[in-house]
Amino acid sequence: MRYREGEIPPEQLAVNASNDMLLLTAVLGVLIGVVLSVMGHKGKQLWMLVWGIGLVFCSAYLGISIAFDWKPFGAF
Repeated sequence: MRYREGEIPPEQLAVNASNDMLLLTAVLGVLIGVVLSVMGHKGKQLWMLVWGIGLVFCSAYLGISIAFDWKPFGAF
């Protein structure tokens, strides 16, 4: 069966996804980012420090936008 362009078939929709799962992902991202940042600082690895800090910022933005329904850059 063919679908119109831009139309998502109902069986492919994420019916089990919820904001709680995304919030857990954001919390895990912050924790992993902190660990990466500490390891990068102690091991003098600049790339690991930069990626860890970037992960913390992105995950914090995701968590705050989900928890408080605050979307300064639009919906995602």
